[in-house]
Amino acid sequence: MSSGGDPGAGAAHCLADLERAAAAALPPDVWDFLAGGSGAETTLDANRAALSRVFLIPRALRDVARRTTDTTLLGAPARLPVATAPVAYQRLFHPDGELAVARAAKTAGVPFTASTLSSVPIEELTAVGGTVWFQLYWLRDTARTLDLVRRAEDAGCRAVVLTVDVPWMGRRLRDVRNRFALPDHVRAANVATGTAAHTRLADASAVAAHTGEAFSASLTWASVETLRKRTRLPLVLKGLLAPEDARQAVECGADAVVVSNHGGRQLDGAVPSIDALPDIARVVGDRCEVLLDSGVRGGTDVLRALALGAHGVLLGRPVAWGLATGGEAGVSRVLDLVADELRDAMGLAGCPTLDDTRRLRTTRTPT
Repeated sequence: MSSGGDPGAGAAHCLADLERAAAAALPPDVWDFLAGGSGAETTLDANRAALSRVFLIPRALRDVARRTTDTTLLGAPARLPVATAPVAYQRLFHPDGELAVARAAKTAGVPFTASTLSSVPIEELTAVGGTVWFQLYWLRDTARTLDLVRRAEDAGCRAVVLTVDVPWMGRRLRDVRNRFALPDHVRAANVATGTAAHTRLADASAVAAHTGEAFSASLTWASVETLRKRTRLPLVLKGLLAPEDARQAVECGADAVVVSNHGGRQLDGAVPSIDALPDIARVVGDRCEVLLDSGVRGGTDVLRALALGAHGVLLGRPVAWGLATGGEAGVSRVLDLVADELRDAMGLAGCPTLDDTRRLRTTRTPT
């Protein structure tokens, strides 16, 4: 595994270059844990296919000599309409783990989302000084869950991102076949997990078995209402695909929703996130922000999401590719590439500002 400054990251010209480098750098079972999806990986593949079917209708004769990507996300300034997605156990990919990503996100001027299952304590991540959002899994013990929220508040997090699509981990066959378990040096730093996630099982993923024991399958709208009453922070619900759920999220006081199928890692056969985005954006209107993840692989994908109604996107796997190939420098390379690609795509589409991107029309190729 790379330990930082890998020339492979600096030499990358697109995110696919970093994907190939990460696949070569990581142990095969760790790569499968990162790259794999659930079931037959139908939704994993469909996310990319659906994004590739979205074609932009560029506007001509616009002054695009200067393009700006500055925006606000959940009330905080951001230099891109991008945040890093919550990815668990990032020390699997590089010794610095989440610290490297938090530092790169701060430098890039984008929010960093820390997972409940971060391998670095939340206090160390907020100490970096950037905008940090805390992603929350609802545990079986509600008191422990709310304690995590208070801890995130006390540490200086700027939002709570409640993941709502994981009553348990989807059946990820690569991990089952690999009998995947965490190495001893990688642990969930924010929650006590014992040794369950580290104990290799005969025919199962130890990480999935652990989350099945720890996560609540009884998360409901009542839980969201409880959380809304208990935190002063902006509340984001991540993992919505149905417009009806997005409408109810707004009614429950959510400040943003993330249209997401968890990168194809939960319900196999779930609709691609980009296909669900327009209906959700129409339903919520201007009552909350709409973000998107799952399958975003470059600046043109960001532009596609903005044109279809998103305020911004979350980047997951690409950030981990950068981390694996170059630590903080690798993550910075990912964010720089996305920024460069977005500005290029905006100019070629005739969009000097992000407001202009949201007025772009799109068309789709047949499935």
